Amino acid sequence: MKIGFYTSTLGDRPIDEVIDFAASEGFDAIEIDVGSHIPTPADVAPIVGKARARGLFVSSLTLFGNQLEPDKAARAALHTKTKAFVRAAADAGVPVFVLFPGHNPEASEEENYADFAAFAKDLLAATSDSPIRLAMENWPGPHKAFIAITPAGWRKLFALVPDQRLGLEFDPSHLIWQGIDPVAARQEFASRIAILHGKDTAIDEAKLAAAGYFSEGWWTYVLPGRGRVDWKSFLAAARADGFDGVVSIEHEDRAFGWPKGDLEARREGHRVALESLRVALA
Repeated sequence: MKIGFYTSTLGDRPIDEVIDFAASEGFDAIEIDVGSHIPTPADVAPIVGKARARGLFVSSLTLFGNQLEPDKAARAALHTKTKAFVRAAADAGVPVFVLFPGHNPEASEEENYADFAAFAKDLLAATSDSPIRLAMENWPGPHKAFIAITPAGWRKLFALVPDQRLGLEFDPSHLIWQGIDPVAARQEFASRIAILHGKDTAIDEAKLAAAGYFSEGWWTYVLPGRGRVDWKSFLAAARADGFDGVVSIEHEDRAFGWPKGDLEARREGHRVALESLRVALA
């Protein structure tokens, strides 16, 4: 397996600086955030080329956004942008493009799934000449309403889109605070996992016991090695199931400067996570 990181936590820094940091610190790979670091589809190939020139494997490009925007004009604009970036990523030989299904509160659950399935099929057809995979990160969204973020949702969507090129950027941290076992979920959907996110969740048991699941502050995202996941066994099981891809660190740990705190603290967070994962993979 390779270890990389998602560039969003360093989104306020120039991409050349981020690439230099990744290469100098010994990362194997990099997951590039489109919103922070790739202005247009025409910039994909040059930026990917810069990363490769420094010996980094470009694991994926990630485009943030609600692909089921209720506003028709906003949805159409985002779909056009997504198609252009997916095409550029495919042409540049990037193996994975990450996106978020999203949610339309004005439509039923069945309509949401059908609409996203149709768009996913469109993207897959448009890149049928390429092995690029589309991967959905299982982030529930700002209102905890995004579709296809749980095993039940994945079963529903993959029944609509059986093409194995539609898969997951599997992030165990989001499952933990929902009460879902990430170990069992990873095993069930092993064949659909295109990339693993290196992120964890810590639980404050005292706060949870005192105020319950509907309260705030009883869970928080942390770096690998600082939360609930036993990364050594988790990654060993993934390897046993045939996963040999990238574990991409998503740094959202407030103890290390996230989101836009001290730059050196954020860099140190990436170093701490890299070391933790190196030990887990040893």
